[in-house]
Amino acid sequence: MDYITELKDNEIFVFGSNEAGIHGAGAAKRAIIWGAEYGKGFGLQGRTFAIPTKNNKIKTLPINKIDWYVSLFIDFAKEHPELTFLVTPIGTGLAGYKDDEIAPLFVKATYLDNVVLPDSFKELL
Repeated sequence: MDYITELKDNEIFVFGSNEAGIHGAGAAKRAIIWGAEYGKGFGLQGRTFAIPTKNNKIKTLPINKIDWYVSLFIDFAKEHPELTFLVTPIGTGLAGYKDDEIAPLFVKATYLDNVVLPDSFKELL
């Protein structure tokens, strides 16, 4: 599951964003159709959840800052077991990180039944 084209009622599209909430390219642009809002760079928006991988100036965030955002996302997912979170391979497109740099940030998500990681991350965890 690396490319998401539709969502079921309880599914949330999790995408890489920027802190400014400019959803102009990649998965962020696709997220607009499911309710991602301009100006909101993190959190639940419609049927999407934004995790920043770039800052307000659209420069790639350091891995420790992305890790902080991912931890906040995992906490949110724990609090919402009624939702299924479909995670795209955040940070591996326009942000320029490799799968083996980002996948470990999601290791705690592997213990949750309601978080579906991309195949490219699962292979590394």
